[in-house]
Amino acid sequence: MKIYLIGYMGSGKSTLGRALAQKQQLRFIDFDEYLEEKEGQSIATIFKEKGEIYFRKRESHYLDELLDLEEEAVISLGGGTPCYGDAMQRIKAAPGTSVYINVPVTELSSRLWSQREHRPVLNHQDTPEKLEEFVRKHLFERSFYYNQADLILRTQDQTPEDSLKALEAALF
Repeated sequence: MKIYLIGYMGSGKSTLGRALAQKQQLRFIDFDEYLEEKEGQSIATIFKEKGEIYFRKRESHYLDELLDLEEEAVISLGGGTPCYGDAMQRIKAAPGTSVYINVPVTELSSRLWSQREHRPVLNHQDTPEKLEEFVRKHLFERSFYYNQADLILRTQDQTPEDSLKALEAALF
């Protein structure tokens, strides 16, 4: 079984994915790390030096590699990965289950405030209020894609352990 975790940045895809993979004895792939390894540079550097269009083209290429992967795995996709081109349709057509990790805007904004320097689309937000407004708008735009996932896991006010239990119950 392949499990594709999707959702907004800061939603806990990597944290939940690692924990789920370990518990189920599956390979874990963090798509951002996979892409950085393949490109030989960080996503922030790719955005800065080559631009978002280049990044999205490479992201689409590496998504195809993972969709074609034969082995069972838990794959934590980038926040924007399902939202460009026909990526979400390709994810849904591939063997496996897609899961949207749905986290409220206020919780996402709180998590992302300290991480914004490392996230190219957020590094221009200079107050918590501006960040929350940006996340709210951006999440609204992306929710059309996220909500097409096979499963939706709402994690409001849940500990990572509770979210993992809910995810396992939904999948297995």
